Amino acid sequence: MNNITRLFDFPYHQLEKYNLNDALVTKYGDTWVKTSTQEYLEKANAISRGLLRLGVNKNDKIAIISSNNRTEWHITDIGVLQTGAQTVPMYPTISAEDYEYILNHSESQIVFVSDVEVYEKLQSIKANVPSLKEVYSYNDISGCKSWKEILELGADNANQDVVEDRKNNVTTTDLATIIYTSGTTGRPKGVMLTHQNIVSDVLMSAPRVPLRAGSTRALSFLPICHIFERMLTYLYQYYGISIYFAESIEKISDNLKEVKPHVMSVVPRLLEKVYDKIYAKGADLTGIKKALFFWALNLGMDYKPYKQNGAFYEFKLKIARKLIFSKWQEGLGGELELLVSGSAALQSRLTKVFCAANIPVMEGYGLTETSPVISVNDMRNGGFRVGTVGKVLDGVEVKIADDGEILCKGPNVMIGYYKDETQTADVLKDGYFHTGDIGEIDADGFLKITDRKKEMFKTSGGKYVAPQILENTFKQSRFIEQIMVIGDGEKMPAAFIQPNFEFVKEWASRHNLNFNTNEELCTNKMVIDRIQEEIDFANEKFGNWEKVKRFELTPDVWSIVDGHLTPTMKLRRKIIKEKYADLYQKIYG
Repeated sequence: MNNITRLFDFPYHQLEKYNLNDALVTKYGDTWVKTSTQEYLEKANAISRGLLRLGVNKNDKIAIISSNNRTEWHITDIGVLQTGAQTVPMYPTISAEDYEYILNHSESQIVFVSDVEVYEKLQSIKANVPSLKEVYSYNDISGCKSWKEILELGADNANQDVVEDRKNNVTTTDLATIIYTSGTTGRPKGVMLTHQNIVSDVLMSAPRVPLRAGSTRALSFLPICHIFERMLTYLYQYYGISIYFAESIEKISDNLKEVKPHVMSVVPRLLEKVYDKIYAKGADLTGIKKALFFWALNLGMDYKPYKQNGAFYEFKLKIARKLIFSKWQEGLGGELELLVSGSAALQSRLTKVFCAANIPVMEGYGLTETSPVISVNDMRNGGFRVGTVGKVLDGVEVKIADDGEILCKGPNVMIGYYKDETQTADVLKDGYFHTGDIGEIDADGFLKITDRKKEMFKTSGGKYVAPQILENTFKQSRFIEQIMVIGDGEKMPAAFIQPNFEFVKEWASRHNLNFNTNEELCTNKMVIDRIQEEIDFANEKFGNWEKVKRFELTPDVWSIVDGHLTPTMKLRRKIIKEKYADLYQKIYG
């Protein structure tokens, strides 16, 4: 373990210990193409040699923008890092203006793109990025150089000794990557992570993830430009796990059945959608089948780990798993052993019902600035508690500040924000990173997140409201797709709601209602009254000062493209509030 100190050490460790035939697997057309560990490293070294021949120096910045996770991304990543240069991974879905800002701010010299959509967006701002020397594409694009040109340039291994020299001169504390946070407000910040930051997080997380080394398949789906998925792919490489890359969100259901993965990472929004689809199928059943489905579902909602519910509950659960939950497993490939959830708060009901279905969901917590994992649940040895994000990793120190903020110290904490000493000083104080999250640690050492410090607000009556807790509760309704609680400085909390249009239209048809547009749906009195019932039901769980007293429905589908959501599906609160200023006025006058 100690011989892994830099990110490019992981594939060499895999070669020595596992030497997989299918280290990285990408689907091209109808065929899954396997790349062995040996070929992975041969191509990474060819990229390194080619980049050196192009004049790439230590500390140069090279950006990668890919619409999907793929083998080429990882070969490029290792190839760049071996030269002592740094990678700048970017979300493909951000605006062209953000492309321009990040490339200029990082002074990136080369950009690797995945496809024509990304290339065209890049072309629209390329003239405004003076540092940019060349663009290479993974897909064949007319007028754009292919990444294969760098592989061919590096085919001659005469300068491999120079690559080895560069590798030997990369230390564990050297900068490895700059990851620009999607940010819910303002310009993206460039999080500087060293090799040590990410390597330490991988090695500290490894004992918490129950994976069978050398004989496990992972499906990689979350954006690889995000540190959560990227750290996991290094962890998979460390464990000798074959990584299959999902094609897209539209094809993930097919990919699950084709790959039959044992492990994959998820964000809560994906699990919510999977659950809603399962629920909808159950609701369409009739007779005894329907009764059994909802019996099993209700049983799952009462799930507690470690047989805490007693022998009779476990007996019923065994029957439910055989008759109902086994079908859930089949829909997810049939061999899933573990889901790792991160990026946002997970509803406890989802944790319970998926664990009951024998698909354990292990929720963790962290930020880009902490590489990312700070804590994570682990089913083994009593390390799992529903409603928490698990115990803090060994080697990481967490303390709770007087105002409830979670402070973190450890080798995984970033060295700062690129070219921004002021914002760095705001969050790194006395060796601790100030996460901006509010939380608590219980008597058994489990960490619980209660809200975002910056997102909590105070009503004009002086009462604090934690919007995330409210939002997660309201989103359990099948009528509600997205919700943002508002009310900072106002007399009462209220909310903007994007209905679950698909479900509401199904409900409407059963009540002989028909809508030509989303606008019609959002102004219909029966729909508004029905959603009011959902709000009233959820409000019962909260104190009078935090109950949502009014709401307005929005006809738009909240999306990343239109700016409502960050690429990790978090609410851009400031932008949403600006978009619906008229509705805000309607609520508060």
